[in-house]
Amino acid sequence: MAEHTESAEAKSESLIEKITEKIHGHGDSSSSSSDSESEQVKPESPSSVKTKIFRLFGRERPVHQVFGGGKPADVLLWRNKKISASFLGSVTAAWIFFELLEYHLLTLVCHILIAALGLLFLWSKAHTFINKSPPRIPQVQIPEDPFLQVVSALTIEINRGFAVLRDIASGKDLKKFLMIIAGFWVLSIVGSWCNFLTLFYIAVILLHTLPVLYEKYEDKIDPLAEKATFELKKQYVVLDAKVLSKIPKGPLKKFV
Repeated sequence: MAEHTESAEAKSESLIEKITEKIHGHGDSSSSSSDSESEQVKPESPSSVKTKIFRLFGRERPVHQVFGGGKPADVLLWRNKKISASFLGSVTAAWIFFELLEYHLLTLVCHILIAALGLLFLWSKAHTFINKSPPRIPQVQIPEDPFLQVVSALTIEINRGFAVLRDIASGKDLKKFLMIIAGFWVLSIVGSWCNFLTLFYIAVILLHTLPVLYEKYEDKIDPLAEKATFELKKQYVVLDAKVLSKIPKGPLKKFV
């Protein structure tokens, strides 16, 4: 009788152990599956997500592509140093010739034409006297298609500028109006300091120095530009709250 009770207890204990093992095994599997699911659902770390970097003027393309990506961009960004240096040297020589030496453009053109025609005339007479036949002077013609393309591009840009000025004058955007007025005012001050030739030469120098410097040090310039842009926006919010918001918007009504 005692042996029968002992065997029953042993069976019950073995059954309890099997049940507990199954429960623990199910819990481990469920925990492992939940861990795997959590690993799958776990979002990516912030370092793996590419943050948007502030770029000057809101550009999204490289500087070379902003300037067109062709030969003009190569010249401005000094991809071909010989062409860039020769172009800048030619512009500098022309500025020294006309501005510092006070040589006039019309006078220079006339002197070049006089010298060229005189040399060609003497060469033609000498060739006719020696070879008994007139020389073959090459015929020079301006191609029509490139000239028309340049004129068409200039016409499109001028019309676009007129459309922008008309939109600003209509009073729809006060911010743009103030920016354009400030730009014209600064340009008028700069124009009073120097003539058009000097202003053109300064623009060429800036175009040949600022873009290449920015492309080289853009990682240092962009954070500074971001801070400056933030400060300007903050000052504009203050100006808008105190002054611009009090200005009536829309077209003025005529008094009868």
